[in-house]
Amino acid sequence: MLHHYRTFAQLQDDLRGGQLTCRQVVGHFLQRIEAESHLNAFVAVYAEEALARAAEVDEKLAQGTAGRLAGMVIGVKDLLCHTDHGVQGGSQILDGFTSQFTATAVQRLLDEDAIVIGRQNCDEFGMGSSNENSAFGPVRNAADTDRVPGGSSGGSAVAVQAGLCWASIGTDTGGSVRQPAAFCGVVGLKPTYGRVSRWGLLAYASSFDTIGPITRSVEDAALLLEIMAGPDGWDATASEQSVPAYAEAVFVEKPYRIGYLREALDGDGVQPEIREKLAEIIDRLREAGHAVEPVELPLTKYALPTYYILTTAEVSSNLSRYDGVRYGYRSPAALDLESLYKKSRSEGLGTEAKRRVMLGTFVLSANYYDAYYTKAQKVRRLVKEETEALLESFDFLLYPTTPTTAFRLGEKATDPMQMFLADVFTVSANVTGLPAISVPVGTDADGMPIGMQFVGGAFEEAELLSLSRQVEELFAPADAVPAPRG
Repeated sequence: MLHHYRTFAQLQDDLRGGQLTCRQVVGHFLQRIEAESHLNAFVAVYAEEALARAAEVDEKLAQGTAGRLAGMVIGVKDLLCHTDHGVQGGSQILDGFTSQFTATAVQRLLDEDAIVIGRQNCDEFGMGSSNENSAFGPVRNAADTDRVPGGSSGGSAVAVQAGLCWASIGTDTGGSVRQPAAFCGVVGLKPTYGRVSRWGLLAYASSFDTIGPITRSVEDAALLLEIMAGPDGWDATASEQSVPAYAEAVFVEKPYRIGYLREALDGDGVQPEIREKLAEIIDRLREAGHAVEPVELPLTKYALPTYYILTTAEVSSNLSRYDGVRYGYRSPAALDLESLYKKSRSEGLGTEAKRRVMLGTFVLSANYYDAYYTKAQKVRRLVKEETEALLESFDFLLYPTTPTTAFRLGEKATDPMQMFLADVFTVSANVTGLPAISVPVGTDADGMPIGMQFVGGAFEEAELLSLSRQVEELFAPADAVPAPRG
């Protein structure tokens, strides 16, 4: 019913014109969720609630009082709070927990009449690159159900990929919006750190966590970012900068200066088909009038170890609040307070979460604090300075979102280092706090999606979205319905 709509603007035109109703749209997605339940994208579906809200929005549309997102059916990653709804972060440790407030980003979407259809599966507390680290089981890639969808926002990406909702709201700590978007052939946007309030987000690594949209189109990502972004009194790290009209800026076209990572094109660590696609996009960008030149980022190789040292340190602190005392899972085998802590945490947290807590505790220990944590903080600053210096000469940096296309379920599950390397191209944007986006640009020989990543300067999302939409148009299917302009 909805396959021919490329953008939300097209769908909403028919909603406002009476050719569709929100109840019909919600009903369509509920049918899709049931038909594709084997993908395991949702951990909770709010069927009756979504239908009731759809009826309310239909009434607003009839009265001409509906918000900008009237009729947009979204899914929310299981890390974002929603009043009177469960939130578990993909973990048993929060089994039975119900949110007492709504995340600012989610509330802003609801205020514009978005319809939340359910809560989406994810790696436990956002820790993973494959969505195999969830207490609810792995999510499967709709393009090949024997392959992973990427992580940690795997359920959110698959839900958009398989047409189970119109858009999803995910989180990105080291690539967790962009990497699954690339694996699933959809758009994934990580805003500048502080662009979107983190209030109501279950923390993984507080100085890295960001909230971003996963969508069918760049145009839709721009609209969602515009609504979610802005200052928030509940989050001291949320920027006070004004929010540009991203939904309009996305249609501004002009030539840009783009630097592509030479190593990604010439190195051996990237799947040949992805290197070929990178070479193709460089040529097509040049043909479109953009200046594209090779660049080198010598410190980039340190971004991944820096990321894992600092994020695990923050994890060890953030996850200490889950102890079985006040809420969540409590071990039935506990005999006293000490055993309550130990047994609840050992039974309630998964393998990857426990691995990262232990790593973080180690790097924060008195004997190793300076050797690891302090040094990693210094390297983080150097990586940021190097990247920002390069962005003084270029508007954007270009490299693959991932070194390979989606790998098979279980392929890397027993090798944490190989799993960590899946984030090699995405973590830099989180280390630096800069905005980045993954745009689908085709498939490999097996039909698995390929994504390309653009990184921009701090709070330059308007320009980043503009370029990304141009790239999207270059690689749009020949039979795609043209996006409305202006």
